[in-house]
Amino acid sequence: MKMGKPIIAVVLVVLVAAVIVGLVWTREIPVPSEQAVAGAKGNAPAARNWRVDERPLKTAKRMAALASTPEEQALAHEALKVGDHEVDLAFFDTLRTVQENPPTLSPEAKGLAERKTKAEQALKDAQDNITQLTRKLAAAPETQKDNVQDQIDIAKAQMDLDQDELDDATEDLEQAGGDPASKIKRLKAEHDAAGHDSDGGIGSGVNPHERDFETHTLLTVFEAWRTLRQKQAELIGALNETTEKEKRLNQRHQELTAKVDKEKEDRESARQLANQLQKNSEAGTREESKAAATAAIDSLKQYTNDQKNLADLGRRTQDLQQLSETYTNWIALVEIRERTALHHVLESLLWILLVLLVVYLLDQVIEHLFTGVRAENKRVETLRAILTFSARGVGAIAILFLIFGMPSQTTTILGLAGAGLTVAMKDFIMAFLGWFSLMGRNGIHIGDWVEINGVAGEVVEIGLMKTVLLETGNWTDAGHPTGRKVSFMNSFAIEGHFFNFTTSGQWMWDELKLTVPANQDPYKVIDGIQKVVAKETEQNSHHAEEEWQHTTNRYRVQSFSAAPAINVVPSGDAVEVRVRYITRANERHEMRRRLYEAVVKLMHGRAEEVGEVR
Repeated sequence: MKMGKPIIAVVLVVLVAAVIVGLVWTREIPVPSEQAVAGAKGNAPAARNWRVDERPLKTAKRMAALASTPEEQALAHEALKVGDHEVDLAFFDTLRTVQENPPTLSPEAKGLAERKTKAEQALKDAQDNITQLTRKLAAAPETQKDNVQDQIDIAKAQMDLDQDELDDATEDLEQAGGDPASKIKRLKAEHDAAGHDSDGGIGSGVNPHERDFETHTLLTVFEAWRTLRQKQAELIGALNETTEKEKRLNQRHQELTAKVDKEKEDRESARQLANQLQKNSEAGTREESKAAATAAIDSLKQYTNDQKNLADLGRRTQDLQQLSETYTNWIALVEIRERTALHHVLESLLWILLVLLVVYLLDQVIEHLFTGVRAENKRVETLRAILTFSARGVGAIAILFLIFGMPSQTTTILGLAGAGLTVAMKDFIMAFLGWFSLMGRNGIHIGDWVEINGVAGEVVEIGLMKTVLLETGNWTDAGHPTGRKVSFMNSFAIEGHFFNFTTSGQWMWDELKLTVPANQDPYKVIDGIQKVVAKETEQNSHHAEEEWQHTTNRYRVQSFSAAPAINVVPSGDAVEVRVRYITRANERHEMRRRLYEAVVKLMHGRAEEVGEVR
């Protein structure tokens, strides 16, 4: 046990030092980086197909839903705009590529293509027919206009049928894979129909916990840190996706650039040949001249298309670079808040460790203060246990507040807790309030003779919670000290009642009981007893009446008489006599002894000695 305590202290100090280091490390908040993310060169050639990669826009929309702060929302707007522009360029690029490189048609697809061509020609003929009939209607006389209008209506109906036939042929050809350009156009139309609303969905998927990154409650700020870390991971995934696509476009750009450079000599040769044939057109044949011109035109068209593709690839690469830069800056913003949240997490852990260290040091101080005290001193041991429990309890409450924070309904919870504690500690509260009542003018003081809950005794201690009596009396006589201490919670002063027999002289009524035998004259004995008691208590009665007079004047109560009283009760052949008289509480037994002695002498015919009894 002795080795364990230093180890605990060393561990706590090491943890505190580690947390302080973490606080220093997270104290510096980085500034968002302004550098763009450069695209790396890929080794594998980019795959060409008619599918359009719409992930930049979809990813930008998904990330925009996570934008919470105004700075992030500005970056989300930028990402949506750039992503939408990149997808538009991708549609144009893919459509041009498909048109330049039509797929090889299967026999079935060739039949569908011929069907589509015929439908297109039929539709064109119908449109031309309607145009001619419309012109004819304008120039026709009134008598022929109705006939021409009927022809136009029939032509329009035929045109609708041709349009349906063309749509059906186009759909069949598209499903057979023979017309990818139509499908791309349809996807482009759907993309355009979806709109270019840059504000749609921004901030709709924000986790509310990430706004708590500046709180100082461990559980709340840890949840904010975890949420921000997850958000940063999603942004890094979007950045990696954009970077990978940028690599592929760079690879395509390099391949196309190499192809253009390689075909440059062929284009120059075809151009020189065309010029030469043009100069020598008279000597050459028509077929040679036409073939050279066609080759030159095809070469120039291919060069033009390649240049357009290079320009589009360059613009798309710039869009992806800008998108990567946007995501990089966005990640930097999230990282700032993430580091702030981590800083507050470590700060809360530091406070928890400091509370644990303070509680540990208080335990050591309390143990040191009570070292050497006798173990049998129960009060000291109880005080040590109370101090230790209090220190640990306060530390536990402080740690709970650091972890969970103050309750949201603090006043309600405090009210309910106060009500619960009031009910649970009702006796202690009433005892504490009773102490104020006992300390008042009509209370009790040390040395008073009182009766509480049927127990009489002298007050020897009045504490904040309890009153201690030195009991006087037992089952035979309530006036003899028993040597026992009786404790009462002070709540009796409010919830119950007590009797205080003490004035300034501590007066109390006492009673004698005796029986006059039948062989004696009761009148003579009673008269003698009355005289003896009156004589013995005369001085006490006088002082008691004076004190009571002073007390009753303050409350405007009728004065009391302290004269002794005798009650005679017949009892068979004998007569029972009860004498009540006033005496001081501390002289009660001595007064009773003298009265009994005088009465005995009186009843045995020694009345001459009664006057000597004092």
